[in-house]
Amino acid sequence: MIAIVDYDAGNLRSVERACRAVGVEAAVTRDPETLLRADRIIFPGVGAAPSAVASLRASGLFEALGEAWAAGTPLLGICVGTQLVLERSEEGDTPGLGFIEGQTVRFAGLDPALKIPHIGWNAVEIARPHPLLAGVRDGDEFYFVHAYYPKPAREDDVYATTCHGVRFCSALGRGNLFATQFHPEKSGRFGLGLLERFAKWSGTAC
Repeated sequence: MIAIVDYDAGNLRSVERACRAVGVEAAVTRDPETLLRADRIIFPGVGAAPSAVASLRASGLFEALGEAWAAGTPLLGICVGTQLVLERSEEGDTPGLGFIEGQTVRFAGLDPALKIPHIGWNAVEIARPHPLLAGVRDGDEFYFVHAYYPKPAREDDVYATTCHGVRFCSALGRGNLFATQFHPEKSGRFGLGLLERFAKWSGTAC
């Protein structure tokens, strides 16, 4: 079973419905023990980093995510969930889970014609192959809603990039973690395909 982390963020039911659409069993939970028993975990989110971390800590999910990551449970981060797997976010100077070195930063210094938040469809460029990106080609589009983006310290952790005034990391990963700044659950067939592959993913990058 796939556990979808509930930390009072938006879009949880959309993720659950998208999983159901591709025949994947998934359930929303805020119980740390349920999370630790799950075969796979989706860490989604729409919201702000400070309130997200506060909710995760209050429920015990912050620690449970760390235990699951260390145990090798396949983990998929989405949007705010992606931003929080790094060491720190500029949004409220919020400490993250620290699974990957780096920080989450805000779009800054862009052409005034470019809107922030970055909302809508945008293309990805594949930086290196990954099982969850199988079949995704340079130029394929996914749906984004964000004002901040992940900035991993190591290039080896970057799997895809996207341009919105600046080229930023739109998919990152290491070991049993893969995370996207875009929303697979809102990205049509490409996003649904990614969720379908995640349901079968062993948790390795090969």
